[in-house]
Amino acid sequence: MKRLILLLAGIAAQALALAQSPAQSYVDKMAGQGPLEGTLLGVMVRDARGNTVAAYNEDLRLTPASNTKLVTTGCALHAFGADYRFKTGLGYVGRVADGTLEGDLYILGGGDPTLGSQDSIAYRPDALFWKWKTVLRAAGIERIHGRIIGDGSPLEGLLEHPSWGFDDMGTYYGAGMNGLCFYENAIDYDVAAGRQAGSPVQFVQTYPDTPWMQTYNFGVTGPEGSGNSLYLYTTDLAPYAQLRGTFALGRRPKTEHFANKYGDLTCAYYFWKNLKETGWEVTGDYARVSRSGRITGPDFVPMEPAGKPVEIGFTESPRLADIARETNWRSDNFYAEAFLRAMGESATGSACYDSCHVAILDVLEGIGLSTAGIQLADGSGLSRMNYISTHWMTDYLMAMQKSPAFGAFLGSLPAPGEGTLNMIRLPRGERVRMKSGSMDGVLCYSGYILDRAGKPVYTFSLLTNNALVPAREVRPALMGFLEFLLSL
Repeated sequence: MKRLILLLAGIAAQALALAQSPAQSYVDKMAGQGPLEGTLLGVMVRDARGNTVAAYNEDLRLTPASNTKLVTTGCALHAFGADYRFKTGLGYVGRVADGTLEGDLYILGGGDPTLGSQDSIAYRPDALFWKWKTVLRAAGIERIHGRIIGDGSPLEGLLEHPSWGFDDMGTYYGAGMNGLCFYENAIDYDVAAGRQAGSPVQFVQTYPDTPWMQTYNFGVTGPEGSGNSLYLYTTDLAPYAQLRGTFALGRRPKTEHFANKYGDLTCAYYFWKNLKETGWEVTGDYARVSRSGRITGPDFVPMEPAGKPVEIGFTESPRLADIARETNWRSDNFYAEAFLRAMGESATGSACYDSCHVAILDVLEGIGLSTAGIQLADGSGLSRMNYISTHWMTDYLMAMQKSPAFGAFLGSLPAPGEGTLNMIRLPRGERVRMKSGSMDGVLCYSGYILDRAGKPVYTFSLLTNNALVPAREVRPALMGFLEFLLSL
């Protein structure tokens, strides 16, 4: 009985201290007022010892948007280590004699999301292909009497999570992946308004080339001031795409980035093209390994089953720590999904999303976290089926501080004025490391406030859902609270 009384007294004292804390008073006053009126708000702030500094709806499960990437990147760094690198193999089916491969060359995808990317950390395509040609020469191959085949089949399952919005799946930020990609599986088009409202949108593909695709333009020029609602609707079931939506009259021309469902075939095509342009003899065409395990060329007629190549070498991606930094700085959905798929493949032998879900929960439990009461559908946060609470998020961020990968994880997070936080300015903002997350009606920030030595003194999570006003109106309230924390 005495122990129970002491326990209750301790809880009461903690509750009283929390109620009287300046940070708690700030949150209580902020909630439900101005742009946060009618908005679901979750707040949790913990000090270095884990004590609660401020809390509001901390156990309410909310959609975290790109705050999901905090979980994906941290778990991948913990599971694989900061120095992990994705591998892309080269192999052949046939025989090599007198410098000639009599057979097919395979590009064996290993889930490297940086292949062909314009990211600053990635090899440019010509440099990447030079490395691949070096592997071929080392294996005694100088001519190829066969095809160049892109094989992304080592990562199984659907390209995208089935809960993603249909319109999102046509955009660059909703591009799905298998084991072999190119240019982050995006396609660029230059678009411009037509001569008058109601006329077709001007629409020209610029990069990469996808000569097997048939694209139909159903985009319409909208009246002045009507905005831009263009989407490219695509499928990996057939090489067809449709541009739909409107682009306002008088709007400046721009480059739109859409999704390419055939990253494996695009990679094979560009390597095939590079070989021929640099004087290599290649007598066959380019092709891919379809989801059914059969080889299909640019005519998409299924041919023979894929062979079992003899691997002759591989190239490696940048370090996982560097890719994680790009993921969180640019909020790169494609990279985040690659991390999740890699965890699924490594832990279960399958990169299907159900297997990935099991794998990431195993990592979380391995660092001492309960996974009850959370739902993680994808790796990027594009799904609205992700549900977490601010209480759980701060538990996770504090658990990551004990991981051997914490230095790389913390280094992957931008400060105000950097990356996706480039429009945010905070006094003493150099002490903040956090990830933003946003989609329609959702705005979130989670991360750390550091001391002068760079160690976390506060761990925080601020999640808002169901806002009816633009994010630019919600943001000042959340940044005002962070500014207040920095002043403590």
